[in-house]
This record gives sequence, C-alpha cells and structure tokens, in this order.
Amino acid sequence: MTRHNIFTFGVVALLLSACNKPEEAPKPPEKPAATYHIYVTNEGSNNVSVIDPTTNEVTATVNVGKRPRGVHGSTDGKTLYVALSGSVASPPGSDETKKPPADRNADGIGLFDIAQNKMVKIISGGQDPEEFSLSLDGSLMYVSNEESATVTIIEIASSRILGAVKVGEEPEGVTTSPDGKFVWVTSEDGGNVSVIDTATRKVVKTIKIGPRPRKVAFLPDGSKAYVTRENDGKVSVVDTAKLVVTAQIELGTNADMIKPMGAVVSPDGSKIYVSTGRGKKVFVIDTATNKIDASFEVGDRPWGIGLSPDGKLLYTANGPSNDVSVVDLATNTVIKKVKVGERPWGIAVVAH
Repeated sequence: MTRHNIFTFGVVALLLSACNKPEEAPKPPEKPAATYHIYVTNEGSNNVSVIDPTTNEVTATVNVGKRPRGVHGSTDGKTLYVALSGSVASPPGSDETKKPPADRNADGIGLFDIAQNKMVKIISGGQDPEEFSLSLDGSLMYVSNEESATVTIIEIASSRILGAVKVGEEPEGVTTSPDGKFVWVTSEDGGNVSVIDTATRKVVKTIKIGPRPRKVAFLPDGSKAYVTRENDGKVSVVDTAKLVVTAQIELGTNADMIKPMGAVVSPDGSKIYVSTGRGKKVFVIDTATNKIDASFEVGDRPWGIGLSPDGKLLYTANGPSNDVSVVDLATNTVIKKVKVGERPWGIAVVAH
C-alpha cells in the first residue's frame, strides 16, 4: 500500500468513527430565576411556607411564632411582615368564656428577612394583631387588634407605637387607599368600615356595609372600593369620593355556602377576584359593569388570595386541605395544588 493510500484510508476511518460517535443529548434549558415568591402563613403550624413560582414547589418552611395570619411584603421587597397572636383560635359562635387564656407575650409583628429566609425580630403590634396595611412610603404600619377594637399605628424603623385609633368591634381587614391619605378598616361585628385619615389619625367616617365585612380592595385609581361581606354572600361597592355604598353584588346565598372573604384587584383594575371560604370558589367581577364575569372552584375553604405581578396567575390559601391552589387565569383552571403547612391563612406575593 502506497503512502498516499495509507493516508487516505486513515482519513476515511477517522470520518467514519466521528459519524458513528453517539451525539450528546442537548442540555435542558435552564429555568429562569424567579422574579417573585409566594409567602403563605400557616396559622395551625406556626410557620411560613415559601413557594417558588417557576416550579410551584415549597422551597422553605420557616417557624415564625404563634398563629401567623396577616402577611405583607415591605415596599422595597426585602422584608416580610407577619401578624402573630397569642390568642387561642376558636370557630365562629364558640363560647369565648371557655377559651384557654391568651399568651399576650406571643402577640406581635414578625420581621422576616427575605434574602436569608429567617425571622430577625418581633415588634409590638398591640393586642391580638390579625391584619395590617402599610403607609405608601412603607414607614408606618396600621394593625387591626380584634379584641380591643382598635388600630395600632407603628413606626417600623424605631419599632415604636405612635398611637391607637378606636374603630368598630372585631376589626379585621385593613387597607391603605392608593393615594395614602386614608386607611379603611372592616368591623366584623359592627358591619361597617371605619375610614381613618392618616394625617390626623382619626376616624372621619363610618360607612355601614352589611353582615360581617372582611376585606377592602381599591381600584388602582382609588375611585371605588370593594368590600366583601361574609355572612350574606355579597360585595359592597363604595364611591370613595362620597364615601357611600353605590352598589351591591350578590355572589351567592347562605344556602350556596358562598362566603366572600379575600379580595384582590388585577393590575389594570379591570377585575376583582374574590375568595369565598366554604363556597370553595373564586368569583371574578368586572369592575366596569360590577357584574360577575366568571366563577371557578379552587379548593377547600379558600381565604387568602394573591396575584402574580403580571396578573396571569392567582394563588389561594385553602385552610382545611393545607394547600395553595395555583390558577391559570387565561383558562380559570387550577394547574397545581401545592402542599404547605397547617391551616394556611394569608398569602403575600413579593417581587424581588
């Protein structure tokens, strides 16, 4: 065999070897990093579950203190605030005189470092704090204290209580108006909403709503407020300029077990999403017409409710089944149920 033939043969052999070599499987594309996380307070297990929205899996469970309920992120997205209570949980209608004594040392607002996924301190939030809202600049917190029928005002940086405002009996939902000038507080027992002027720190109006109001949700422009009414299956619509109820939207009846609880507004303000507790559903209200646009079942007794920043996904905390439903709002279908702690109560969606 000539030198030329030997060379040619070698080249052909190398080419054949390369052709027969199995191709490497392509690497799966990396999942994009989450731009937000979902934080769920678990009232029964005294902890917070952290859900990654790219996988819809719990990535951390952090002990925070007794009966965590209300939960919100700071304006800079670095801190999670959690309402903690030493009062013993009891269902509606139970005999309050037979409850074990409360552990008042357990009352407070937990400050949770989001980067470290850990509690850093607990500050005083008045007696039995349940829900709260922040001032527009994030420096102040307004906390509902159910047992004392007050709203406690806290300066967060100094952990100092600036004062307390007397409101209706059994206050729960607390929401700051979009312009930051007012804080609205629902009174479950009084059936009304107290409107607090944030400049004077006084109630300037008490608006009669209906049986057991729970949550206030404002349109982004602040023109209307929607107030859920647990005990008669309705949502009240309030003109915020006149501070009067202008409409009532019936979602269902007691026979249907429809009990409006939580509410959240879409980013563009075109829709309100309302959880209904034992009714198992979320209702979608068109804010232009105040008509029901859709309803769909999400799970057992949904209460806490939140939206992804782009408004495409909805999250509900389902207490009895210890899970969170993830809903695709393009189709209004549950795409996953994520197991969390015991009796999930509140949901905060915090962008990074």
